[in-house]
Formats: sequence, C-alpha cells, structure tokens
Amino acid sequence: MEEIVEQLREASIKTASYLELPEEDDLVVVEEEILLPIPRAMKMFLLQVSDVVFGSLEPVTIADAGAHTHLPEVTSQAWAVGLPREYLVLCQCGSDYYIVDQEGEVLLWQDGQLSDETWEDVWEWAQEVWLNS
Repeated sequence: MEEIVEQLREASIKTASYLELPEEDDLVVVEEEILLPIPRAMKMFLLQVSDVVFGSLEPVTIADAGAHTHLPEVTSQAWAVGLPREYLVLCQCGSDYYIVDQEGEVLLWQDGQLSDETWEDVWEWAQEVWLNS
C-alpha cells in the first residue's frame, strides 16, 4: 500500500484547484449520508490519496461536497441508474463505474451489470487501473 501511495503522489499533477484530504470525521458524515459503512481499505484510500489528480480517471472524493467527484453524489447517481445499493462508487468512467463491495473488493459495473473484472481492493485497482490511465 505505501508503495502505491508513493507512486500516486509522484504521478500527481498540480492543479489550480487544490483538493484537500478528508479527516476521519468527514468519513463518518459521508457514511451517515449514504447509510452504508465505507470498507476499511477504501477509507484509507480516501484519507491518503483522494487529493491526487492523475491520468484520465477521477476517483471519488469526500472533502468537498460541491465537487463533481463527491462520493455521496456519484454513488446516488449510480444507484439511480440501477447499481445495487450495497455497492459504493470508487470511480465513474463515462457510463461505467468502478465500485466497491462491503468486503472491499473492487468490481466494474458496465452496461448496467457487473462485469467479470475484479480487483482485490482499492490499492490493487489503483496500481493496475488508475496508474495506467
């Protein structure tokens, strides 16, 4: 995990609009908003690298409720188009979503259904997908 965090930090581009990392309290607020717990690995991901801007993918964030990547908003949009409520969105990619189940596994929701592509956790997804975007 630490190696992936380091790779993401090195790859991150500086932007005019600075993203902030959330605090633990922000995670609690979001969990209350979405009425689901955030899996542990995803919490660590949000706390450590949700301010990184890199590549063509934009993972969800929680520090700024007005951001187009705000976890509750992106997840509720996915739920509205048929994503089962037990999943949280990690990243929207066009009309597809990388999602996280309650065990922390990352799956791809594509064309309104789960694909066969999976990743053990958000860190494996970051290394295999995000860093290569």
